[in-house]
Amino acid sequence: MTKRTLKRTLIPMLAATALALPLAACASGDGGGSSGGTVHWWTWDEKQAVSYKECLPGFEKENPGVKVEISQYAVDDYFTKLTAGFVAGNAPDAFQNSVQFFDAYAKQGQLEPLTDYIEKSGFDLDVYNVGVSAWQYTDGEQYALPLDWAATAFYYNVDKVAEAGLTPEDIATMTWNPDDGGTFDKVAARLTVDENGVRADEPGFDKTKVATYGVGALGSGDFIGQTTWNPMLSTTGWRIGDPEKWPTKFNYDDPEFVKTMEYLRGLTDRGIAPGFGQFTVGDTEQLGSGAIAMASGGSWSATTFAKLPGSKVGIAPTVLGPDGETRSMMSNSNGNQLWAGSKNKENAWKWMSYMGTEECQTKAALQSGSFFPSIPGAMDALAADQLGQGVDLSVFVEAAKNEWVYPAPAYANGSEMGSTMQPLFEAYFSHERDADVFAEMAEQSKEILAG
Repeated sequence: MTKRTLKRTLIPMLAATALALPLAACASGDGGGSSGGTVHWWTWDEKQAVSYKECLPGFEKENPGVKVEISQYAVDDYFTKLTAGFVAGNAPDAFQNSVQFFDAYAKQGQLEPLTDYIEKSGFDLDVYNVGVSAWQYTDGEQYALPLDWAATAFYYNVDKVAEAGLTPEDIATMTWNPDDGGTFDKVAARLTVDENGVRADEPGFDKTKVATYGVGALGSGDFIGQTTWNPMLSTTGWRIGDPEKWPTKFNYDDPEFVKTMEYLRGLTDRGIAPGFGQFTVGDTEQLGSGAIAMASGGSWSATTFAKLPGSKVGIAPTVLGPDGETRSMMSNSNGNQLWAGSKNKENAWKWMSYMGTEECQTKAALQSGSFFPSIPGAMDALAADQLGQGVDLSVFVEAAKNEWVYPAPAYANGSEMGSTMQPLFEAYFSHERDADVFAEMAEQSKEILAG
């Protein structure tokens, strides 16, 4: 598993630890609670910390006398420091946050509503491609500006696809349904080959001696399935939340969900996908080594996949749904938030809104190439730049422009939800539990969301 993947999947568990720890004051001068002309901004992403420094000259030219200090902390320390800063009164003026913690920080009164700042400055929220609604709280106020966005795609070994007699078009046009798996199932079976060279769609295939799995694990990557099962299931119209925004229940007991999980576990049982926990390395390493021929993964891994040494990797869109037309995927957009206790709110807002301009996001994205800016024009510039470096991001650009992407829902008690649901998913995909676990999960989600 790559460092960036860890950031996306382990943040709920790390936050649970951070919020549960006894809170001590941050050391004096740790970079928070500024007054006067210096704005302190925090992020856990080292690439964004470096990238947004590209915007400082332009910002400081437009705002004479205002300085910005950018601090980056490793993700396993970030939320502990942030929470301690809230208690000590020296948190940063503004900071990057994950939607999983939105509710907790809002309930604690640590977040400054942005609606008045947006209205007074005439800031246009329509500049963003996705994520705005995810940062609207139950009081109707806007509490963050989207910083980035994410999408999902299939990464595939071009040579193994050709060896199976398939084409890139076959991968790009895969259909899926929870009953028989559609053409996705046929492609995954064809790409699977045992140690004797027999493919999973041929007589004599030995599922106990698989040399190359057709697809990487699509089971429990995380409890919302952002880069695994969600882009399949959501093509049916299913959404995890009921209601979709600030849900009171997660729809784990929906028949479509249960049927999808049974299908995906069946891929492992048939030898087409690896078992839960079978590999100790991530999908990029599995694809690079030939252990799998195709993987469903996040957009933040695009450069890593595309530049795997010794492998030519193609990028294809997620599956078409049962109607043969619909693609759908969840995007977890991180947000830029203002601390309610800041003594420098007006200048902090100026910095946040400057980060929300196409000029700044373009400079930051081109400097790094590791994250997708939340403004389409900046995203187009990044895609053009990456294409020149041999990385084709057109699949993701198309996903945003065709509105295949929808925002990850904000919900209460995200830390507890992750720590409770993840082990139950793992129990199902390791055959320790059967489908009855999903009704239990749905009931537990009600209790957790109710607080």
